Amino acid sequence: MKSNITARIFDREIRSRPPGTNVHFARRFYENIVPSYTIYNVDCPDHSFRKFTDDGQYLISFSRNHQDLIVYRPTCLSFCTNNTDSDYLPPKANRFGSFFTQLYSISLASNNEFICKDFFLYVESNRFGLFATQTAPAPAPAIQGVPSIEKITFHLVRMEDGTILDQKVLCNDFVNITHNMGVFLYDDLLAILSLRYQTIHILQIRDSVSPVSQFILSIILQNMGIVDKTKQSDSHVSQDENGIPFLSGIKQRLLSFIYRKIWDEERDHNLVQFLDRHHLLIKLGSVDGGVQRNTDLHRAFLAIYNMETTEIVAFYENSADELYQLFEKFSDHFHTTLRNASYMNFISSHSNNIHALEQLRVIKNKASSFPQFVKKMMASLPFSCQSQSPSPYFDQSLFRFDEKVRYAYLHA
Repeated sequence: MKSNITARIFDREIRSRPPGTNVHFARRFYENIVPSYTIYNVDCPDHSFRKFTDDGQYLISFSRNHQDLIVYRPTCLSFCTNNTDSDYLPPKANRFGSFFTQLYSISLASNNEFICKDFFLYVESNRFGLFATQTAPAPAPAIQGVPSIEKITFHLVRMEDGTILDQKVLCNDFVNITHNMGVFLYDDLLAILSLRYQTIHILQIRDSVSPVSQFILSIILQNMGIVDKTKQSDSHVSQDENGIPFLSGIKQRLLSFIYRKIWDEERDHNLVQFLDRHHLLIKLGSVDGGVQRNTDLHRAFLAIYNMETTEIVAFYENSADELYQLFEKFSDHFHTTLRNASYMNFISSHSNNIHALEQLRVIKNKASSFPQFVKKMMASLPFSCQSQSPSPYFDQSLFRFDEKVRYAYLHA
């Protein structure tokens, strides 16, 4: 039974907790501290508000013309009153400035560009923010199903003062940056998936004058021949008469077999994520799957690629039972989080929370076809970067909620 906050504070004073469980018990206080009051008609700036950073230090917003980045620091509203009305708030509570202080406003986009308001990645350890601007897509797709954008620019901004530290520009390309789908950040490594050129760019964010290095690696999967530009001189990689590298021996035969198997369905790699510093999870499916997630029941494949050895270490169809079992038991391994942020260790999933697992099994038992259920679940892989919230209000051991509502909130 849920205790009141007074009883919990008293219990905290007289009892000692088992080692390593203090944070779990502290989070239970949120059962008694829940949002209970809404302030309407607040005088707010005419901005498009994006999100808070996960540590709660910054509120990200953009100007209505999507040209400027405006960052705020949350502040606490404090006041004293003799009013006995528990719902009483002073007039200053209706002003946005009572809760937030503007740190800076900087221009990111030029006249023919606009800020992509659905894209933002936060580098917690170095206090950097990654933003994107782009020009309007070309009227006619350059490749069937894939738009062409004249210029896409990724901006690395120091959150403390708004200094633009570096930029990365892609020309005549297409990267699906809606809800961070085509870009993945793991610690200081950044993966950018070009749908038009079927190329995965890996960049590194460094603590230097120019934090974003040149390409430290570029993986190209064309015709299922895997090329690592940093290893093209290796003896096991041959070249044809046009100088195009390809793999020889049994690896080439294996890849050719897989390639012939899926060629008729025109599989392209359309989503990617880091599993750790050395492994990528790459999804190969129809082009539509990279532009929008509306291909839940279509055939697709997932490959785990080792960037050090340039080998595919595992390959699954999206209906494979083995892949689903890994997903159910080790879901946390697919959700890579910031290593230095302890609060990210308390995100609920069906591999660490019995309530989430029960919810998943209820959905599985209601499914009319297990293979179709597996495809539907695997449609969420690879996961979008920073798509989970560490908020205690999304902890399924504390609160019950509709997962669809939570998903809509996080992707609003």
